[in-house]
Amino acid sequence: MRLLLVEDDPAQIAALLPALNAAGFAVDQAQDGAIGERLGETEPYDVIVLDLGLPKRPGLEVLRHWRARGLSLPVLILTARDAWPERVDGLKAGADDYLGKPFHVEELIARLNALTRRAAGNLRPALAVGGLSLDADRQQVICPDGEVRELTGTEFRLLRYLMLNPGRILSKAQLLEHVYELEAERGDNLIEVYIRRLREKIGRDRIQTLRGQGYLLKR
Repeated sequence: MRLLLVEDDPAQIAALLPALNAAGFAVDQAQDGAIGERLGETEPYDVIVLDLGLPKRPGLEVLRHWRARGLSLPVLILTARDAWPERVDGLKAGADDYLGKPFHVEELIARLNALTRRAAGNLRPALAVGGLSLDADRQQVICPDGEVRELTGTEFRLLRYLMLNPGRILSKAQLLEHVYELEAERGDNLIEVYIRRLREKIGRDRIQTLRGQGYLLKR
């Protein structure tokens, strides 16, 4: 899952990046509203964390511009703990959730996981498809027979994106865009390698290859 973090506080960024990466998010960051707005409009993110107090362009203005231009992906805004008018304005502008500073990183991650599940139409507390269940906290997949398989970080991000889009053909380009950060080194063969590894863990028949089109996770 690919996440855009729009935050100008270096200490906050330093605290969040390791935890978000460990939770299976490929994170791009912007430290002002102008860059954040541009990235949000040009890159295929799955969720955005947006601070409202940003230099160059306020977060609320950025959010309004995104929504006016039809950007519909989930946005969680960060506000000061006692700034309830900001939270109200943010929700009216199209935010999907908010979190007051200071906050626990674990709560932020739980909210982000819930937002991405809901955006994909999955209302269950855990992501489950075709008998497979994904444990986001432990980065494990539980197979229909109850066997638990450990996943690497990349395997987890790839399987989570496939499970959020079951029955949908996903090209290699789409998978690369949602599994790796903007600056990460990418290559088509990387997806092939990790698809093969996932098949070894969840069953070869679960992920279908459609030549010239991409991959499909069966429901």
